[in-house]
Amino acid sequence: MQAPFHLRCTITNNLALTRDLVRVYATHAGLSGARLDHLVLAVNEAAANVLEHGGGRGTVTAYTDATVLTVDVCDTAGRLRAEHLADARLTRPSPSARRLGLWLIHRLCDEVGIDHPQGGSRLRLRMRLPLATRLRPWQGGDSSPAAS
Repeated sequence: MQAPFHLRCTITNNLALTRDLVRVYATHAGLSGARLDHLVLAVNEAAANVLEHGGGRGTVTAYTDATVLTVDVCDTAGRLRAEHLADARLTRPSPSARRLGLWLIHRLCDEVGIDHPQGGSRLRLRMRLPLATRLRPWQGGDSSPAAS
């Protein structure tokens, strides 16, 4: 059995490259259309937050299981807290807000979580994969009555 492919890239000021890598990975995993665009935008917002608030250094890692595509956006500063996520989930930013980051991420992804491995912050974004990508083609023989 072949090990699944994971995407791992360093967050740099070249967010266009990060968006492109995530788009290719997520497309290969089975996302398309608006859901693909939502994930790419959410990752862009999270990576921009790393550059602005997370110590300026971090990584994006994407992987899948049978039903979900997960993207971990990690920073080194560890400033992002669960309270920030709760506030962003419940409170719409004012019209004068400079960025919509966490609020937008909550509306674009199926699940959003946070933890703090090794002192940094890890924002975990999850998107359910379409059913069609989870079904495998039938591998049996001919099921016609003549084949019995």
